[in-house]
Amino acid sequence: MDYLPIFMQMHGRNALIIGGGVIASRKAALVQKSGANIHVVSPELSPAMQKLIAKNGFKYSIANYDSEFLDNKHLVIAATDNDEVNQQVFQDTNQRGIPCNVADKTELCSFILPAIVDRDPVVIAISTGGRSPVLARYIKARIETFIPTAFGKLADLLGRFRERVKTVVGNDRERRRFWEDVIDGAIGETVLSGNHKVAQQLLENEVDRYKDKVTDLSSRIGEVYLIGAGPGDPDLLTFRAQRLLQKADVVLYDRLVPSGIFELCRREAEMVYVGKRRDQHTIPQEELSKLLVRYARAGKSVARLKGGDPFVFGRGGEEIQELAKEGIPFQVVPGISAANGCAAYSGIPLTHREYASGVSFYTAHRKAFASDGNTDSNESILTLNWSKMIDEHHTSVFFMGLGTLKDICSNLIKHGLPDSFPAAMVAHGTTQAQKIEVGSLATLPTQVEQAGLTSPALLIVGKVVLLREELNWYASEYSGLKDGSE
Repeated sequence: MDYLPIFMQMHGRNALIIGGGVIASRKAALVQKSGANIHVVSPELSPAMQKLIAKNGFKYSIANYDSEFLDNKHLVIAATDNDEVNQQVFQDTNQRGIPCNVADKTELCSFILPAIVDRDPVVIAISTGGRSPVLARYIKARIETFIPTAFGKLADLLGRFRERVKTVVGNDRERRRFWEDVIDGAIGETVLSGNHKVAQQLLENEVDRYKDKVTDLSSRIGEVYLIGAGPGDPDLLTFRAQRLLQKADVVLYDRLVPSGIFELCRREAEMVYVGKRRDQHTIPQEELSKLLVRYARAGKSVARLKGGDPFVFGRGGEEIQELAKEGIPFQVVPGISAANGCAAYSGIPLTHREYASGVSFYTAHRKAFASDGNTDSNESILTLNWSKMIDEHHTSVFFMGLGTLKDICSNLIKHGLPDSFPAAMVAHGTTQAQKIEVGSLATLPTQVEQAGLTSPALLIVGKVVLLREELNWYASEYSGLKDGSE
């Protein structure tokens, strides 16, 4: 972060506004909302500033700036069209350790004023680090549409009951769940619909009911959220997944989970890495499933984050089998599979009326494909049903096939596909590190080796690959990867 986002207590404190123009008047009006005492200094006052001073009773001085005006000030904003004055204000405030903002001069700011969504006492600040105020205002407008004005009333109601609930619900985790149920349930909806008195009575009743309960926290079972994190781009995460990540006490995540998604997790959540590489399992699958059970039995909400979709070669089925057997509540949140995401961001449609009437997904590493029953066998792909893959009007997608690319291509040729048949390897798909090699079954292994592609990587075999040259511009423009796709 370029700036530390903080909210400053200014009620009853002194703020100096240097400048008397329209911009200065806007800054003064904003700071005044915080309850600050405003002092305006300027040799001239615009009609807008005069009106603001008359309405709010601001102190003002018709004068040029002097450092003496900084005495006993806690915040300073300069909004003049004189660069020398602005520079001097910044130097003087910096020497005294007073927070200073010079309008439209980020290099002369010890703090910047963000775009604000005001649902007092709920306040949302949006900043682009001074790079693009227009973008900040655009984001503000988007957020405004999702945050009802009644959120302020809801915050007031929760604030009035906060200490009372703290005495009734002594456990931090249980208290958080109590408030989540209030906000997500009938009480929150009643406030948002405008029935504030009814909502208050409902909350009174809920607190009384909870007080009368005999709650054994040690026996309360938590819940597991099996969440598909998508193929790499954090923007592809679903709304439901984002909501549940904010509720989780513990997050168990795989190697392929995009790092940007961690920012969406609750800050206090315990983060546990359980990733696997080929032939290198940090935690065996059986132990991982039992770990989910242990966390849930401890009463915790557990997010199991998996790259792609948990039910597409993600072993999600094995994990919920264990949860179901142990009676642990769970939810499954689908994610965009790597096959769909990588193909879309590469400009390769998996099906097309003129090129492919169907698509099949395969993996080179799976228990059912192991020739000797060993789940880590490097020979596992040799037991695939290759005869099903030689239809030239069908697309085959291979997950985790980078290490066995030569074997896959040679077997497809051996069983009937021409060596000139189109194929593409997509590495780190949907991310800014995305790399793509397009060739044929005969040439692709050498191309991939020379390009130095690394996992995660996805192999697409089919005539649809021929469409990439035509469609890639549109796909890369859409996904934001035009400059880094190859």
